[in-house]
Amino acid sequence: MNEAPKAGRRFGCLQVLLIMLAAIVLTAAGSFFVFKAVYFPSSLKPVRLNAREEQALQTKLERLDFTATRTAAAESAPEPYGEEGAERTIRFTEQELNALLAKNTDLAGRLAIDLSENLVSARLLIPLDEDFPVFGGRTLRVKAGLKVRLSGEKPEVVFQGLSIMGIPLPAAWLGGLKDVNLLDETGADAGFWKTFAAGIEDLRVEDGRIAIKIKP
Repeated sequence: MNEAPKAGRRFGCLQVLLIMLAAIVLTAAGSFFVFKAVYFPSSLKPVRLNAREEQALQTKLERLDFTATRTAAAESAPEPYGEEGAERTIRFTEQELNALLAKNTDLAGRLAIDLSENLVSARLLIPLDEDFPVFGGRTLRVKAGLKVRLSGEKPEVVFQGLSIMGIPLPAAWLGGLKDVNLLDETGADAGFWKTFAAGIEDLRVEDGRIAIKIKP
C-alpha cells in the first residue's frame, strides 16, 4: 500500500511577517554601518614609519637643513654662505609625507595623501560642529585631486576635482577651476605662482613618490 506524500511545510502569516521584519532590520543595520563607514568615518589611521624608513626620512630632512629645534640650536654656528654641493632635488615618499603630517601638524588622523602617476590625491575628514544642520557632530569626508607633471619644460598643477561624501561636485560649483592649470591662473597670487613655476627644473609624481628639482 503506497503512503500518501507528505505535505510540504507551510508558513503561517505571522511567520512570514516575522521573516520579512528580520530581513528589513538586517538590511537597515547593514546599510547604516556601511553608510557610517563610508560617509562618516571616525578617523584615518596615522602613518608610522619603521626604524629604517624613519632614518631615511631624517637623512632627507638633514640634507634640507630641517632639524629638531634643540639640535639646530646646539649646532648653530657662523659659517659663510655657499651653494656648492647644495641639494636641489626634494624627494619624498607617500609614507614619509603622511608620517610628517601625523607628527608635525594637528591633521593626524584627518588628512591622508596618495601619490600615483602624475596625480596627488588628498582625503580629509572634517568634524562638523554639533550645531551644524542635519549632520551636526558627524565627520564629513572630502577628497580632492591634483594632476602634477612637467609638460615640456613647463610645470602643471591641474585641479582634477573635489568630492564630498563620495559625490563629485560639478565644475560650476568649483569656480571654474576644474581641469585648469593653477599655475596659469591670474589673480592676486599670479605673480607668486608664475615665479614659482619659473624656478622648477623638473617635477615628477610617480606611484608612491614625488620629486621636485629646482633651478640654480
